[in-house]
Amino acid sequence: MKLYYYPGACSLSPHIALREAGLKFDLEQVDFETGRTKKGEDFAKVNPKGYVPALMLDDGQVLTETATIVQYIADKAPGAKLAPQAGTMERYRLQEWLNYIATELHKSFGPLFASDTPKDYQEIVKKNLAKRFDYLEKHLAGRQHLTGSGFTIADGYCFTVLGWAGQVGISLDKWPNIKAYLARIAARPQVAAALKAEGLS
Repeated sequence: MKLYYYPGACSLSPHIALREAGLKFDLEQVDFETGRTKKGEDFAKVNPKGYVPALMLDDGQVLTETATIVQYIADKAPGAKLAPQAGTMERYRLQEWLNYIATELHKSFGPLFASDTPKDYQEIVKKNLAKRFDYLEKHLAGRQHLTGSGFTIADGYCFTVLGWAGQVGISLDKWPNIKAYLARIAARPQVAAALKAEGLS
């Protein structure tokens, strides 16, 4: 398998999942300014959507969208216990978290990275994110992970997205449970390895 990524982007989530799963994979960094990878591939031919992550499978098929890719990875390595068995209520709870992270957290950060987003709208976005953080802070009280089944692909995704807060001027000091959660996830050996490989440690 080959993971197309950009350092620190949402592609960090499947990168973490691949390492936690113990699967063999190659990394291929994308340069969004040129639209090509470091090895010269035309990324538009890999993923016409134009963004990472994209996971090229051994048979040449390409999967996109973080929440889909990480579930595929988890199912390829069931022994790693990165996701409950498909069809169980526990799996649906995991999917509930993946969708929440994708729609309420991940997409909310987008306008804060865009240079043409008006300042007043950025403040609205930050207020909405604060409400999401309030919910997450309460949920994490007394918990080590998002679900009761230990570290899962949802934790890798949540860690990735919450890691953007500092880049857009959001301090997490108001949310100590979130800060402690991020520190716990960052301390995992395979998470640290993924960060190092992307030049983020």
